[in-house]
Amino acid sequence: KSIKIGNNVSISKGVIIRDSDNHTIDNNTKKTTQPIVIGNHVWIGLGAKILKGVTIGDGAIVAAGAVVNKDIPAKALVGGVPAKILKTNVEWK
Repeated sequence: KSIKIGNNVSISKGVIIRDSDNHTIDNNTKKTTQPIVIGNHVWIGLGAKILKGVTIGDGAIVAAGAVVNKDIPAKALVGGVPAKILKTNVEWK
């Protein structure tokens, strides 16, 4: 429904970006769709997964295979399942 991708974003092979669960489970009232915003100059590594409701700040790096289910601040390096901040104030070229 709503996926916004900034300028100069590098998205590797096999990345999944999902703004929806597509269904509810057992009459759950949680929203099944929430917007995703990916800032400028973001690097998303091989096979990473970006889930609904996430904002990724400018200049962030998402490591290969990471599952992003929470907001990522600008210039942060994140990795893991679920993704956690590994380093701050990073810059990539």
